[in-house]
Amino acid sequence: MGAQLRVYRRQIKSVQSTQKITKAMELIAASRIVKAQNRVNAARPYADELTRALAALGKDASLQHPLLTGAANPRRAGVLVVTSDRGLAGGYSANAIKRANELTASLRAEGKEPVLYVIGRKGVGYYRFRQIPTADSWTGFSEQPNFADARGATDAVVSALLATSDGESDGRPGVDELHVVYTRFDSMVSQTPVDDLVAPVQLSDAEQAAQSSDGASNAPAPAYEFEPEPQQILTALLPRYISARIFSALLESAASESAARRRAMKSASDNATDLIRTYTRMANQARQAEITQEISEIVGGADALAAAGSDY
Repeated sequence: MGAQLRVYRRQIKSVQSTQKITKAMELIAASRIVKAQNRVNAARPYADELTRALAALGKDASLQHPLLTGAANPRRAGVLVVTSDRGLAGGYSANAIKRANELTASLRAEGKEPVLYVIGRKGVGYYRFRQIPTADSWTGFSEQPNFADARGATDAVVSALLATSDGESDGRPGVDELHVVYTRFDSMVSQTPVDDLVAPVQLSDAEQAAQSSDGASNAPAPAYEFEPEPQQILTALLPRYISARIFSALLESAASESAARRRAMKSASDNATDLIRTYTRMANQARQAEITQEISEIVGGADALAAAGSDY
């Protein structure tokens, strides 16, 4: 009985130590969500308006640029997957990878060859373990990204897009279009894995629906005046557009990761509380049984001594 009680007490102590860690991680994630959400809200309008302007330019038949209009018969499609560097975030990374796998399967069904680019150690580990080749990868900034972190991915995918599927860039295959798979931050309790077609430039389904609800789809197309030449402006502007879209996806993913981690750690802390309560009850039962046994042994010993004394 004493050994069993020691086991329960050791388990209670172990769970309490784990609960301290999960509670601290929950508080850290909660403190990061507000800041990450503010950064998302600040970056979204710029990326949306830039996409809207370039999508309108893409309808102008006189403007031709591979990042704006795309290839007539695309053969390769770049897929940039944004995952986390650390675990303990529930199904956050797994859901993003699942969405990326669905996208690559869809691209193959269309006759396109997917070329993978991965951000985050979880994604890198997933594809490396399954020996799925990736063109490039970046790690170390999933929770708190800055604009410089998006630059490495931007340079790689822009070079691949400019090379197109007919060539290579720094030994990596060129691509005709670019999809970004990330987790969109809807609210503190809802995060949705999505894939956006970033190049060639076009509005997403959500942006088209918002534009239609505003009545903008019936409005005349905006007219633009270029100074200097349109090609020079597009050559300078389109890489910035892709960088802005990738950075926006990183910010959305960072907010989603913190929200997912807070929810996972809260669930772990609640489960730890339940385990402590269960082990405490079992320890009390073991202690009660031990006391009952000791009392029974004392009473039995006293009865035996009393019986032995009456024989003399």
